[in-house]
Amino acid sequence: MDPLTLTIVVIVAIAALSLLAVGGMALLRNRERRAPSALRPGTDYPPGVGDDATPPRDAPKRSVQDVDVLDREPGAEPDVDELEAPPAIEHPESARGRLHRLRARLARSNSTLGHGLLALLSRDTIDEEVWEQVEETLLSADLGVGPTTELIDKLRTHVKVDGVVDHDELRAALRTELIALVDPSMDRELAVGGGLGRPAVVLVVGVNGTGKTTTVGKLARVLVADDKDVILGAADTFRAAAADQLETWGARVGVPTVRAERDGGDPAAVAFDAVAAGIEAEVDVVLIDTAGRLQNKAGLMDELGKVKRVIEKRSPVDEVLLVLDATTGQNGMRQAKVFSEVVNVTGIVLTKLDGTAKGGIVVAVQRELGVPVKLVGLGEGPDDLAPFDAEEFVDALLA
Repeated sequence: MDPLTLTIVVIVAIAALSLLAVGGMALLRNRERRAPSALRPGTDYPPGVGDDATPPRDAPKRSVQDVDVLDREPGAEPDVDELEAPPAIEHPESARGRLHRLRARLARSNSTLGHGLLALLSRDTIDEEVWEQVEETLLSADLGVGPTTELIDKLRTHVKVDGVVDHDELRAALRTELIALVDPSMDRELAVGGGLGRPAVVLVVGVNGTGKTTTVGKLARVLVADDKDVILGAADTFRAAAADQLETWGARVGVPTVRAERDGGDPAAVAFDAVAAGIEAEVDVVLIDTAGRLQNKAGLMDELGKVKRVIEKRSPVDEVLLVLDATTGQNGMRQAKVFSEVVNVTGIVLTKLDGTAKGGIVVAVQRELGVPVKLVGLGEGPDDLAPFDAEEFVDALLA
């Protein structure tokens, strides 16, 4: 290679080396200016509060095909409990004939009355001592003095005048006279027909502890079973969770509840709003639950009268049901009198009738108020509220 060519090659090589050196220094300066990468919690240092965990780089990965919703086996159906589906609406069976189905329960609890009478009247000789025991049995069952005297007089007539001595005939006579006392001629149909362009309004009243709110919930089931559209009014605004309890009953059968925005609200306003909502929704029945109140508290009873008057500014009240605890006996009679004076009771609901031998309360309360027993509670189940039937009731007593 001649000297000139060699000189040119050397110059080109030096220039190339110079360019590489300049580029390397520039790259180094750029790296120095760049911000350091963020440390990774859980990898570069222990994670603290608020840090998102970073999985290790060597953690096993799952492909899309391996991931199954709710971690079920591939192809398995979802568990019903894992899905947040709305609760199923229940469809109660018709209440017609329900008292017949519950007759055994009623018979067991009232055995003292029915079996006691049959045992006494089945003796070979029925003397004055036996009649005194019959009278004591009837009075202990809360039949009342007047009805007890009537029944004994008629049974005496069957035995002495008509010469009835056969046990089966005497039992038949007892059944006939008891049915007459319970009075099957009384109209026990609930007034839930409503009026032209308005729903029927049913007001439910009673003292504390009779199971009033539960009875309203069960009555809603009875009406729904008869294909009635219902709205509930939670006008018991003073007892804690009363509105929640009623709302739960309604939700089970798809019935809405009108309630106060806060505890302690005006019960009359809630009742009025419930009726207004029922008219607007064109339902068949508005059921209004009221706060339990003692019959000897004048202020509380006056407030109940106000609730009824406020409702009547919007719609007539078709039915006022008084809920009585069958186990309270004559105390229940005093309650019935006062409530009837304040709100004109049209029907009685006897609760806890399966837990007492005082079946005579049916006759006594009807005689005292002149209004029929329309419903009876015979257990804790949701469908243990039965329309009252005089013959079924007596047959249960004498079963």
